[in-house]
Amino acid sequence: MQTTLGRVHSDRRPPGGRREQTWRWLHSVGCLVTLACSLFAAPCTSDAQPAAKVHRIGLLSVGSPLARRPNVEAFQQGLRDLGYVEGQNMVIEYRYAEGKVERLPELVAELVQLQVAVILAMSIPDAVAAKRVTTTIPIVLGAGADPVATGLVTSLARPGGNVTGLSDAGVDVMAQRVALLAELLPTLSRVAVLWDPTNPVDAFRLREAQAAAEQGGRTVQAVAVSGPADVERAFAEMVREGTQAFVAVGGPVFFAHRTQLAALALRFQMAGMFSAEAYAEAGGLMSYGTLLPAMYRRAATYVHKILHGATPTDLPVERAMDFELVINLKTAQALGITMPPSLLFQANKVIK
Repeated sequence: MQTTLGRVHSDRRPPGGRREQTWRWLHSVGCLVTLACSLFAAPCTSDAQPAAKVHRIGLLSVGSPLARRPNVEAFQQGLRDLGYVEGQNMVIEYRYAEGKVERLPELVAELVQLQVAVILAMSIPDAVAAKRVTTTIPIVLGAGADPVATGLVTSLARPGGNVTGLSDAGVDVMAQRVALLAELLPTLSRVAVLWDPTNPVDAFRLREAQAAAEQGGRTVQAVAVSGPADVERAFAEMVREGTQAFVAVGGPVFFAHRTQLAALALRFQMAGMFSAEAYAEAGGLMSYGTLLPAMYRRAATYVHKILHGATPTDLPVERAMDFELVINLKTAQALGITMPPSLLFQANKVIK
């Protein structure tokens, strides 16, 4: 009996030994589970992509959102073509001066404060204002006259600062406008040039027009228009001097009052040449100028290159290649003007 009891006792495991064995088994299983999880998780971690960088772009315009909409939309489309999605990998900070040039410096300061990577300047006045505030943030000129003459760049091939972009520099646009007016009115002997002394581009354009008109033996009348109060005065001055036709240089003042300009030209029976299609659509007789949406779409490529490390010094200023002539045939009829077939043939668009 004693032997039996002893045998039975010797076959039993210590109570603590069984718990330890169970703990070791659970620990081993836990290690295997942890290892399996890490093996499965590793591919997910290695395949994860870093969050896309969000580029902040400033857009500066002395005009209004409505006036600039077609060109802004062209710029946006250019960015989309390059893979940018607003709100995902880029953000555009829009700043419009609503025709008030004096507001541009404070708007540029806001963009600088927001630390934008690049500024799209919609026009020469915008670029001039931006460069006065910052010499470090790259500035892309969307469209404009001669950036060399206005001091924005050292040369078209080597901009030499923080400004580059697109321009119709080297293209005698004003001479072509005068020539088109002369083709319309063969007896034209006196032409007025409406210009804005506050716009740094207009003095350059005025000289172009004067040279072209005088070369053709015509007298040039320079008429300053700096605000809405000057518009009617300008027409009274032209009528008093016996002017037969006029060329409006362009710019914020003229664009803002394009409907009034067209109405006064009709009232005083005066042929007018303007700088862009929007003037002809507002009732102006003719317009000739760069195809602006194409330029702003192209400007997106400059912004793209700068966002990827290029500097304005690396990017020569590109000259405009596309120009358009728009004729408002309805206005011509109201003015009693018969449009020559040669002009209608040259027109990119005829408004009837």
